[in-house]
Amino acid sequence: MAETTIAARSSAAEKRQLNWTNVVGIAAYHLVAALVFVPYFFSWTGVVLFVLGTLLFGMVGINVFYHRYLTHKGFQCPKWLEYVMAVLAVCCFQDTPAQWVAVHRRHHEHADDEPDPHTPIRSFLWAHVGWILVKSPELSRYEIFSRYAKDVLRDPFYRKLEKQWLYLGIIYAQWVVYFAGGYGAAWLAGSALAEALQFASSVLVWGVFARTVFNWHNTWAINSVTHLWGYRNYETDEHSRNNFVFGILANGEGWHNNHHADPRSARHGHKWWELDLTYQTIRLLGLVGLAWRITEPQLHQHHGRVTTRVPASTA
Repeated sequence: MAETTIAARSSAAEKRQLNWTNVVGIAAYHLVAALVFVPYFFSWTGVVLFVLGTLLFGMVGINVFYHRYLTHKGFQCPKWLEYVMAVLAVCCFQDTPAQWVAVHRRHHEHADDEPDPHTPIRSFLWAHVGWILVKSPELSRYEIFSRYAKDVLRDPFYRKLEKQWLYLGIIYAQWVVYFAGGYGAAWLAGSALAEALQFASSVLVWGVFARTVFNWHNTWAINSVTHLWGYRNYETDEHSRNNFVFGILANGEGWHNNHHADPRSARHGHKWWELDLTYQTIRLLGLVGLAWRITEPQLHQHHGRVTTRVPASTA
């Protein structure tokens, strides 16, 4: 009995160990992003790049690709487009495609229960970001890939992205591209060295760091806010909610109760006023022949109980 108790405490302590890589990385990004409040780092070009970046990297990379395409197979697209969107998603610094997919599939299988990686049962803070800041042995790649991401890792491209040097290399490369692009544009416009450096810094801070932090909180809010506050169109067997604020800010991801009721659907906004810009982007890709077999909602009622616990996809 004593040995069992000691083992349980040891296991609990291990789970509470901080993941210093994530703690330092997330803190550093927030500190640099906070420079948007310093006048030196302001430029309207930076603001425009921030807005466009939230759509290109956050909406296309995370919402369209990681979530509705790779995790739930809500549509199909050409391989070249798939890989381009994968690189955009990696630039969001939300982990590799296989890891993101595996964690999200586990969430759906155990939504709002203790095995849910970001269960709100523990606390709002845990669901929002706390689960990322600690070491969770049950979320190690060896533990969850075999159950939740085998289909992803059959592709050599995604296996390569598991190599840390390549994954981090893509993230660092965007820093260089944004800063060098800003500096080059200012230099070509005839700016002095000091002005070119200021402009390049504004482009980097707004276009990469502020954009990444904004997209982080959009994604994290779906794990926390939309499992605590909002309304429900469907009586699912977990506590998902449709949240109007993040339905808009997260480009349709905030209609989370709709999503849990019909996870494979590429459309999350089910009512006419539930704006879903991510779905509209997928439809636009369909119109130009870059997306097909787009899965529409299969639910035709807004009352009654819907069972949504789904097994991991291993297709």
